Amino acid sequence: MRPSLMLVAAAIALSAPIAAKQARPDIAAAVSAPGRAAEDVSLDEGRKPAEVLTFMGLKRGDQVADIMAGNGYYSEIMARAVGAKGHVTAYNPQQFVAGDDKASAAWTALLGRQTNVTHQTYPFEAFAAPANAYDFVMIHLDYHDLYWESDKFKVPKTDPAAFLKSLYASVKPGGTVAVIDHVALPGDTRATVDKMHRIDPEVVKADFVKAGFVLDGSSDMLRNPADDHSLGVFNPAIRGKTDRFAFRFRKPK
Repeated sequence: MRPSLMLVAAAIALSAPIAAKQARPDIAAAVSAPGRAAEDVSLDEGRKPAEVLTFMGLKRGDQVADIMAGNGYYSEIMARAVGAKGHVTAYNPQQFVAGDDKASAAWTALLGRQTNVTHQTYPFEAFAAPANAYDFVMIHLDYHDLYWESDKFKVPKTDPAAFLKSLYASVKPGGTVAVIDHVALPGDTRATVDKMHRIDPEVVKADFVKAGFVLDGSSDMLRNPADDHSLGVFNPAIRGKTDRFAFRFRKPK
């Protein structure tokens, strides 16, 4: 095969989505071991965390950031998987957790179970983290919120490029960023996010590539062809069953 054709073939292979593969035993064990909150366990069937983290390449000993971590669903699983020599820093916007007693209780319980997790808050519009600190970053069902504004939650208009600049600086060379989000049809990104909390996968790809990351892989394990993208993600008819993309980005060495 001529070199030019080899490059084309390689590009096609990289862009083709990868189906779910068998979860690594150590990651599967991190998910299935007892002690997690029952509410979190109930989400496993739809989220496939063991398969996702296997595909994304989480490793024992990794230093991890879980950004917009919510109540710590992925924080706890990843902390178990990286082991005592690894660590998870869970970041939550101040606007999302201030005055939320349920979230506070969930984090108190989680931090009591997992000593290799810390929880930090930051202004939604001003994410910051130490330079070259993380081997692995998870952004689960939240990247779209960078295009969202809310007077109710005191979330101002945010610049995704500024967030990604800070994120890029915080990832070690060769490090991975896992991004999972709800699929939207092409259109006005901010209007779509405001109405439906979905985002066009091509917007995410373009944002990360512009920031300097490389798309290292994608998987269709969370895709749902029955979702026609016409409903908001909180609609009871589709909640927990949305069509989702899974991208693995890498910071070049």
